[in-house]
Amino acid sequence: MSDCIFCKIVAGTIPSRKIYEDDQVLAFHDIQPAAPIHFLVIPKQHVASLNDCTSEHAALLSQVLLAVPKVARELGIAADGYRTILNTGAGGGQTVFHLHAHVLGGGVVRPMSDALPATN
Repeated sequence: MSDCIFCKIVAGTIPSRKIYEDDQVLAFHDIQPAAPIHFLVIPKQHVASLNDCTSEHAALLSQVLLAVPKVARELGIAADGYRTILNTGAGGGQTVFHLHAHVLGGGVVRPMSDALPATN
């Protein structure tokens, strides 16, 4: 997709701080980190969001998810743990509409219950 920032990163027309790359996925540091270590894993193939995935994307989804622990080990956060997030749709916090996994670690990541709105 020509106007997708992540497609431009895959094409090399926008620079990134690459951590890992194979023929299916790319991992790079987030430019607005929310943790001491915050990286993204994206498929090289443009898929707008998890909502657009079908059974035909099973192998691609597997490649994205399998790259997460590989990069986490490489960056030294696998043993202590990390959070993996797939934001889906604008209401789910997705701001770049190219499927991507956020991986946050390098310290104690706040429990998800701390980020949820209070229910009455």
